[in-house]
Amino acid sequence: MNDFLPDTAPGFDQPIAVLKHCHGRIRKQISTLERLLSHLPEHGADEAARQAASAVLKYFEKAAHLHHDDEEQDLIPMLRAVAQGEDAATLQALAPVILQDHQDMDALWQDLHEQLTAIADGGAGTLSSSSVQRFSQRYLAHMEREESTMAPMAMRLFSPDQMTQLGTAMARRRGIGEETSAVQPTIGDAVADLRKDYGQASLNEDDVLDDPMLQFTRWFEQAISAQVNEPNAMNVATTDADGRPSSRIVLVKQFDERGFTWYSNYDSRKAQELHANPHAALLFFWSELERQVRIEGRVETTSAEESDKYFHSRPLKSRLSAIASRQSAPIDNRAALERNYEAVAATAGDAPARPSNWGGFRLVPERIEFWQGRRSRFHDRIVYTRQEDGSWARQRLQP
Repeated sequence: MNDFLPDTAPGFDQPIAVLKHCHGRIRKQISTLERLLSHLPEHGADEAARQAASAVLKYFEKAAHLHHDDEEQDLIPMLRAVAQGEDAATLQALAPVILQDHQDMDALWQDLHEQLTAIADGGAGTLSSSSVQRFSQRYLAHMEREESTMAPMAMRLFSPDQMTQLGTAMARRRGIGEETSAVQPTIGDAVADLRKDYGQASLNEDDVLDDPMLQFTRWFEQAISAQVNEPNAMNVATTDADGRPSSRIVLVKQFDERGFTWYSNYDSRKAQELHANPHAALLFFWSELERQVRIEGRVETTSAEESDKYFHSRPLKSRLSAIASRQSAPIDNRAALERNYEAVAATAGDAPARPSNWGGFRLVPERIEFWQGRRSRFHDRIVYTRQEDGSWARQRLQP
């Protein structure tokens, strides 16, 4: 099922050759996927199938995204800096297509990832032919676009120094570099050099709506359209009675003119902290769009009717988990937690009642800031502040 022969890679002194070599490895993985499709109906998830699925998973989880970063963070910006005339026009048309390809391929990969993981674990022996076909067609067309246009353009336009710059960036991304001194930097030192320059969009005063909730809705819909990974994930930051902060990621379940709603156990740490100080901060970060939204305000609990409605809309296992878990309380081990769940599942039936200590929280916003990443850390920031009469004042903040 797999080709285990050594595959000698060019050095990073030839960065365009490295990019083409990455394409060759991707084509091998796609070939493995296609062979896996014909293998599974006859042999199921046997040892050969499990090894093949594991190999494809390993490559696309650990290596393929580096190739995308090479293009997004180095190759395309460097080409934009030197391309002129017809080259500049070609790049202007091609670069958005390349970036959209990356997003689409990532989304297609998520579907395949689940199927391949099940095969690698020996738990399933099926692979969707349509999923493989869509994924392989998109990847092959994408690589052909780059090889026929971007790679030749780079070979024509880049100076030797620029080739060295590109190769060095690619090597550093993979944790490969030449020793320049007897003392090598620690990972803590290296963190200071991790940076990505933003430049997808801008945010001006004339771009935003008068109502920040409508503006948030617009951005949220754009995040969904861009297939952002979990656009509804938000950080909730709270403080205890002594002012010590804590934060965690939860999923917003509703937002409207009243505020932003999520659900949790009323005995959890966050709930206890909100009882002591009913003010909190939310943060949405949509890295794919280079955007974040910061929200601050007072938190209240939702009505019992609202909590009941949402609780009964959840999958049964999620409802049982909410009943079985004393959120944030210590427990001896995972086995004890599983026993609690099984005990609840055995007695609760198919329509368990919502526990009285579980329900919704709603943050009523008093301040909402929209942040759009810009080049050289000169970001756009527009903040709305609620006034005493309920209206919103708006202004730009310095980055």
